[in-house]
Amino acid sequence: MLFPALWASAPSRMVAAAVSAGYFLAASRGLPQGTAAFLGSSVSVGFLFWIVGSVPFVIIHALAWTARKGWRRAGRYGVAMVLTAVPPFGITGWAHPITAAGVLLPGWGWWGLMVMALGLCLMTTRLAPAIALSAGVLTGIAAVSGNGSPASGEWRGIDTAAGAAFGRADTLHQQQSLIAQVRKEAEGGSQVIVFPESAFGILTPTVEHLWGEALANLDITVIAGAAVIDTQGYDTVMVALGRAGAKVLYRQRMPVPVAMWQPWRSWLGLTGGARGTLFGDPVVAAAGQRIAPLICYEQLLVWPVLQSAFQRPDRIVAIANGWWAKDTSIPAIQRASVEAWARLFDLPLVTAFNR
Repeated sequence: MLFPALWASAPSRMVAAAVSAGYFLAASRGLPQGTAAFLGSSVSVGFLFWIVGSVPFVIIHALAWTARKGWRRAGRYGVAMVLTAVPPFGITGWAHPITAAGVLLPGWGWWGLMVMALGLCLMTTRLAPAIALSAGVLTGIAAVSGNGSPASGEWRGIDTAAGAAFGRADTLHQQQSLIAQVRKEAEGGSQVIVFPESAFGILTPTVEHLWGEALANLDITVIAGAAVIDTQGYDTVMVALGRAGAKVLYRQRMPVPVAMWQPWRSWLGLTGGARGTLFGDPVVAAAGQRIAPLICYEQLLVWPVLQSAFQRPDRIVAIANGWWAKDTSIPAIQRASVEAWARLFDLPLVTAFNR
């Protein structure tokens, strides 16, 4: 919440741009190392992605800055806040200040989001000290009360530590290992098991048959990530498997730009890359409940979870394959973000990450 106050106190547009760059680059500091690991490139390529990714955030806040104090400045910050939360600029809207709503105002839902947005705008005015003090009090109350997302009940998320091989190498051994975990969890009373992104690898009839046989005698649903490929490219999906077979529940709305999502390829008549549906399937049905699905990169953004929350889901299911971000700040930021949204809307949260 201090960012708007620092931005507003800048003596010039260039200083406001520098403040914005400092905030964004600090929040995404794990990107150079993570990008280099993901692409198998040098860290210099990661630094390029890091800098380029900050450009929309920095330019918008630089253009929105004004030397004129009062409500005009607050209004201009509000415009910047919205622009960096929704597409097209919101596709790189990592670590957005509005995410703090779930930390300060757990359970407030849409009212909490509006109060937080107003508070951020007021941080650019002379009311900033009072707003900051109020935020501190709310933080203390939330910490003492221990408000978290509701219990997930019979839904169980399983984290894995298979690294880059997850969903890629020695697929049969990996699937058998996952099946063994499902049997163990079923004995403990779990009804829905959630595995990370890429757990099923490429979704094929063979994979479906293997899991169909494994679950034939179990009254349980397994939800996990997979890839569905065709001649034009691929979709990163969330799949539900049970005795009745496999069903693609959800196709990722926002894959990682450039590294995965490359829309210009189709414009040039080329194939390949991940498809993004942007505003498709914000809520899907699984195991008798309506879930808000979030796959990896979507957990760092604002609009996917808000679009899902608008449809009144029963819970949030967040999966990721973050082997490439191991030993960086990215996995912790992902968890903090999705936990904050779950707290804000008082929704049970199920997570499953591979590292």
